[in-house]
Formats: sequence, structure tokens, C-alpha cells
Amino acid sequence: MKEYVGMVSAQVAQVLLMIVSKSAIADGMSNYSFIFYSNALASLILLPLSLIFHRSVDRPKLSFIVICGFLIIGLLGFLAQVFGYTGISYSSATLATTLLNLIPGFTFVLAILFGMEVINLGSATTQAKFIGTVVSIAGAILVTLYKGPAILSYSLKSEINNHLLVLPSNWVLGGIFLTIDAVFSSGYIIAQAFVLKRYPPVMIVMFWYCFVCTILSALVASVVEDDLSSFSLQPKKRLFSILYSGVFGSAFQVTVQAWCVRRRGPLFVAMFHPIGIVISTLIGVIFLGDGFYLGSLLGSIVVVIGFYTVMWGKAEEQKIVAVNSGGSLKLNDEVAPLLQDDVEEQMT
Repeated sequence: MKEYVGMVSAQVAQVLLMIVSKSAIADGMSNYSFIFYSNALASLILLPLSLIFHRSVDRPKLSFIVICGFLIIGLLGFLAQVFGYTGISYSSATLATTLLNLIPGFTFVLAILFGMEVINLGSATTQAKFIGTVVSIAGAILVTLYKGPAILSYSLKSEINNHLLVLPSNWVLGGIFLTIDAVFSSGYIIAQAFVLKRYPPVMIVMFWYCFVCTILSALVASVVEDDLSSFSLQPKKRLFSILYSGVFGSAFQVTVQAWCVRRRGPLFVAMFHPIGIVISTLIGVIFLGDGFYLGSLLGSIVVVIGFYTVMWGKAEEQKIVAVNSGGSLKLNDEVAPLLQDDVEEQMT
């Protein structure tokens, strides 16, 4: 259950990151400066932690391919952040959370293309993964598009909620940027799986990811920014947003996600994004004075059904691999994220 708890925590961190980033950007901070500060702070946190948790005797040697992998995941992650924060600036945190639920679908397709997921339309496990992915995305869309009658309602509406979560008039443009963000995020998760298979120390990989994002954001900002005052951390709202983003949104979230990618694979991680809309709804009800509506309840149930359908397919697939390889059926043991090696042995 460690991976499940970790990914739920990471999704909570991501939903809150959507809110605080929208606050900082709405306050006049540019996307590039926000990316620069948050990743720079995360790099400073992950550097000593990586040296502590991954001692020199345990670290594999860096190769040219691994270094190229660091650059690739850094570039993909940077592009995902640029398009994501741009989309949030044009739309809302709610729309951002919703459209990021496209990540499971994109990741599933990429995982099949790169041989990380076995496709066999006659197999119950493949059908479960495919149907569950579609159902989870449909449930997330249902939460957003269908409101329905109120189950719980509050007379007090938070100003933060009204300011950050209401869709502005240019939400279509924001939706386009957020869809592109989902594509790059899916590629980033797939690239993580490849890099972590060759170089398992998670915190070192994530340090280099954050460091590359820091360098890229500084270089791009120096070219496109007309007013460098956007790099200022004043007022206090910006400072709080950067502190949260650096500690929880970047250092914590990306490390937990990478750890889960290494243990359970990219599709496992991607499937938690629809859970984000459920978490967003709960945060809105509990902390932002939002009402709880029938659409939220039905959509959340659909998301959970889809999620467990995919997880059932993954679990059954792992059992088949374990039995055919003469291994144990213990699913708590660490499993390789790239199952194609074992499956290819079965098929030969």
C-alpha cells in the first residue's frame, strides 16, 4: 500500500500546487520565474537528500545515455510546466485538474508504443486496463461538466475559491495549453521509467530533473522576459507560493511519483490523475466552502470504478508474469516498471 498512499499524497500536493500557482501568476508573477524559483528551491532540497540516501558506494556510474536521459526528462518536464502554468493563467485550477486527466490515456498509448504495456485485445487484463482508463477519464469529465442538485451546500463562499477556480472567458485557449501539457507530462512519465531502469537512485534523478528545469527556465526567461521585476518574490503571496511549490509541488511530488514509476510502472502513476479531480472536489468542499453536488458524487464513483478496474488488470498481469517465471505471487514486492522483458520471455 505504500505506493498507493504515496500517489494519493502526490495528487493532493499537485491539486494544491494548481491553486497556489494560479494565485502567484494572477498576482503578476511570470510562468518562467515561478518555474525557476520552485525548481531552484527543489534542487537545493534534493541535492543533500540525494547524497544522504544514495551513498557513493550504492550509486551506479553515470553513463552518457543516463546523462542524456536526465536532459530529456528535464526538457519534457520543463515544457510540461510551461504549457501547464500558461494554461492555468488563461483558465483556472479546476480546468487544469480536469484536463490533466487526459494523462492516463496518453500514457497508456505511449506505454504500448514503447513496449511497456502488453497489448492483447483478447486478454482480460488488457481489456480491463483499456476500459478502466476510459472510464476514469469519463468520470473526471462528468465531475466537471455535470453539476446536478446540491447534496451539501454552504452559504459561505470563499473569495479564494471564486478568484481561482471560476473559469474566465479565455478558458478555450487555456484548455489547449493544458492539453499540450498533458501530452508532455505523459512523455515525461515514460522517459522517467526508461531512465530509472538504467539509473535507479530516485532522488539523484529528480535532483537533475529539477536542476535542468532551473537552468532552462532561467535561459528562456532571460530571452523572453521584458521586465525582470517579475522575478521578484514580493509580495508575500508569491513567496508562500514558491515555498510550497519548491518543497511539496516539486521536491516531494516529483520524488514520490518517480519512486512509484520505478516500483509500479508509468501507467500506475498516470492512473492517479483522475483521482485528482476527486481530491480537488473534497478540498473545495472542506476548505473553500464549496457545495457538494450529485455530479461530483456520481463522477467520483465512476473515477474510482475505472481506477480499480485498471489496478485489477495490472495486478492480474503481474500474477501471470510471476507464475510463468516461477516467482512468488506477493504483489507487495518491488516490481520492475518495464514488464516487457518478462512478457517477452513468456512469448518466446
